[in-house]
Amino acid sequence: MITPRDFVDRWGQSALREQQGSQSHFNELCQLVGHKTPTQIDPKGEFFTFEEQVQKATGGSGRADVWYKGHFAWEYKGKHKDLDAAYAQLSAYRGSLGNPPLLVVCDFLEYRIYPQWPNISGQPIIFRNEDLLEKTAQNYIQWLLNDPDKFRELRQSELERREQLTLKLADRFAHLTDSMRQHPETGWTPMQIARFLTKLVFALFAEDVGLLPKLGRKNDPDALPALRYIAERAGEVEDSFMFAMSDLFRAMDGQTNQFMMQYVPYFNGGIFAESAPGADDGLEVLDLTLIPEGISILREVSAADWRYVNPTIFGTLFEGALDAGKRAQLGAHYTGESDIRLVVEPVLMQPLYRLWDEIRAEAEPLLQSWLAQGTPPRQRQDAQDRLKNLHDQIMTRLEQTRVLDPACGSGNFLYMSLRALKDLEAQARKFFEPLALPFRDVVTPRQLYGIEKDEFAANLARVVVWIGYLQWRYEDEGGTLHVHNPRKADHPRALPNPILKDKNTPDEPDRIICADAILRYDAEGKPYEPEWPEADVIVGNPPFLGAKWMQSELGEKYKTDLWNVYDGRINGTSDLVTYWFEKSRALIEKHTVKRTGLLATNTIRQGGSAEVLKRIKETGDIFLAYTDHPWTLKGASLRVALVGFDDGTETERVLNGESVVEIVTDLAASVDLTSAEALQENLNISFRGHERGGPFLVNAAKAKDFLQESENASIVHPWYSGQDLVGRSRDEWVIDFGDRELEEAEKYKKVFSHLKTEWDKETDTIRREKWWLHRRSAGDLRTAIKALNRFIATPLVSKHRLFVWLDVKVRPDTRLIAFSRSDDYFFGILHSFIHEIWALRKGAQHGGERPTYNNTLCFETFPFPYPPGKEDVNSPVHQAISVAAKQLNEERELWLNPPELVALGAGADSPALRERTLTNLYNALVAHRADSLPLAMRERGQGGEGKNGERISKVARDFAPRLAQLHDTLDKAVLAAYGWDDLFERLRTHEGDEELLRRLLALNRARAG
Repeated sequence: MITPRDFVDRWGQSALREQQGSQSHFNELCQLVGHKTPTQIDPKGEFFTFEEQVQKATGGSGRADVWYKGHFAWEYKGKHKDLDAAYAQLSAYRGSLGNPPLLVVCDFLEYRIYPQWPNISGQPIIFRNEDLLEKTAQNYIQWLLNDPDKFRELRQSELERREQLTLKLADRFAHLTDSMRQHPETGWTPMQIARFLTKLVFALFAEDVGLLPKLGRKNDPDALPALRYIAERAGEVEDSFMFAMSDLFRAMDGQTNQFMMQYVPYFNGGIFAESAPGADDGLEVLDLTLIPEGISILREVSAADWRYVNPTIFGTLFEGALDAGKRAQLGAHYTGESDIRLVVEPVLMQPLYRLWDEIRAEAEPLLQSWLAQGTPPRQRQDAQDRLKNLHDQIMTRLEQTRVLDPACGSGNFLYMSLRALKDLEAQARKFFEPLALPFRDVVTPRQLYGIEKDEFAANLARVVVWIGYLQWRYEDEGGTLHVHNPRKADHPRALPNPILKDKNTPDEPDRIICADAILRYDAEGKPYEPEWPEADVIVGNPPFLGAKWMQSELGEKYKTDLWNVYDGRINGTSDLVTYWFEKSRALIEKHTVKRTGLLATNTIRQGGSAEVLKRIKETGDIFLAYTDHPWTLKGASLRVALVGFDDGTETERVLNGESVVEIVTDLAASVDLTSAEALQENLNISFRGHERGGPFLVNAAKAKDFLQESENASIVHPWYSGQDLVGRSRDEWVIDFGDRELEEAEKYKKVFSHLKTEWDKETDTIRREKWWLHRRSAGDLRTAIKALNRFIATPLVSKHRLFVWLDVKVRPDTRLIAFSRSDDYFFGILHSFIHEIWALRKGAQHGGERPTYNNTLCFETFPFPYPPGKEDVNSPVHQAISVAAKQLNEERELWLNPPELVALGAGADSPALRERTLTNLYNALVAHRADSLPLAMRERGQGGEGKNGERISKVARDFAPRLAQLHDTLDKAVLAAYGWDDLFERLRTHEGDEELLRRLLALNRARAG
């Protein structure tokens, strides 16, 4: 048993490189906490192993240093190497590793653990080698190995502590508010109280993040922050509190740049603006010395740490200071961060995360090349140029992302959107930090737009998002904010001047406006539907109000005008919230907004309110729904619905936290195939292809030269990738020594010499111990097809699910799935719509767009009419499938390679054959099937052509009707084999497809026992 001291000393002194030390280091970590090593727990390497082979999110392959299914993926780097690059590399592997909840990077000296759960901060837990002397760091290793959920609990507890502090301070201010409102002599209005307390709370925050001066002798460590100084001295001299607070507010407003002879930066941002033109109340100060406990509460709250207070406290203060019933009818309420993230993360951030994953996957090897000492100058410059381009790509996308909350209240959703965007900005900046690019403050509150009916709340929301921005900058920059000082040169990371710079030019319109979002009146009093500010994403919590309460709460005229303006679009029995849904839907249909996530009452899927969901499904789709989520409104517990929708682009759908195939109008899922199990009879039939891992490819001329020696036919083979399957073959060949040992491989002198020479030229690929062999030689596949003359293959990732015959001599790429069957019947089942829809529903979406064929999920769970190996080859249905499949393949091959063109010597890249690809052909088939849909469906882009805009070649369009007939014949024969002839006319309809999937799932469950 190794001791913590032994471990820390040994690895602190170790000079081993990553490859030399990683496995020993991890095994000793296991020993340190009394946990079995990977090989002790999983000697077959099925769920806890070193060097797990993976496919990157954007293509290509790699290996995760350590993988523990359901726990973590772990990437090592050598000492003092770039751990941000390691994290980028590991993120690219995440999907192929089953999306583990934790990603870990380590350079032997430092450990970073990145949580991956949705709605939980992804900032890493960081500790160092020497910290393993302490129990806390040892616990982290224990949690990784035994209970990864402990990290989620840790992050949640941090959030809860932050919210507890916020609520505690809000409670103290609520008490102060009540005292101020109830004092019989002051005569302060609720609006006066709210305005003063808002300025006070902002000043408390600004003070604790170092934006206001401390008062005392110069460099005095006991100097008091300005507000605490004022609170401590208040009451000693009459009116001193009023004079001091007024002077401080005047400095913050920019009327002067000092307070008590110390510099105060200019804040602006409307916080000191007048409540109305000419009101002269922007600096209004209320004398807390007149209120019992007023100064004592101020002293208490000024002593608190405001750096990490949730700015949504402003909304709580606002509602407490004003009439509590004033906005209750419109659903105003405090909302916790975790609840808001349920909307913000999937609706706003998910597409950005996908883009970032793709950029990191491309940038990681470039960064490694740029950092490597031996990289040639030209290659290093090319890598640097591309890295800068990728950096600018993600930063520009973040900078240009606009968010609108059309019922923003005091800005809670905008605040959380800002934090999420800034968090991703920080990840990107950290990743590209080795390039030493100039600091660029990318995401700012100027990207956040809001509409709020209450004037004070609208002003309040502007302050809240700026507080959130300053708070984020403070945390990200290590607790130091740099401000403009006219006597000093600006720091590279200096805050804007003014600090709350909400406009680039004075004539810009406000981004958060005070207005009615759904109904306004022109100068003549005519009601109209207002335009919303342009945005990419809409999020928010619109007001809840049942139709029967609209007249009593909003007035008969408003209700009647609202119904008239939206006549034909909103049912008269719909909840008020549905008007926000309909306006968002219409903007998505016009392509001016991309995605929307809104809250509603959980009755939105019922009665008249459900009509708006039907309209959303007609012009787009719902990709997110929580149907009965707990919420708090004015202290009362409610159940609400959360709905995310777009134009149908999003392919990942989540219902109540679970991945589903489709969310229908009543916010329920379609058939859930997650319970389908792998079937024993389907095992050992499908295989991944070869992973080369070196310079094994040769062109056709070189292959022809090698094959002049007949013995080389056993080691030089045609090579096929997904591109060759769906396009035209590139006539590539591969050297494959199979599993031959070095002595046997050397006997093929000409080929072996060529391969060795090519390896000697390699600079980017590390030569492995058995360098003459493929990294993964697919020995299981070679054995399975050895006795066959052909086998079936399909691309791992493909727009269309296509199956193709390959000669047994062909070596398939690792991005192909191969099937060890050579009979037409099996080919026919695979290429039927029955198998296709199962595969689409069970598989993932590569990059959120192209279907992925995971043979474990898509094939091994699929119930064939007969269990494979037990087919009744003499039955009429078996023969009908075989005939239909053979006919389909033969006619398709004739279209791909017309004999008359081939006889004339047309090559694969000749104009006559260039457009004859399976991709083009099946694009045409999709367009042909769409042409037979009702006009309204075609206009919505269903079927592919109108929506995706593919160019359909004439030669493909001409053959598409015949191809449709061939597939229909095959589908009919396959359905007959199942005994489901009744479904043929219903295929490719929602109801028919769902029934087909229900039957397949039932058959799977029956076969699985």
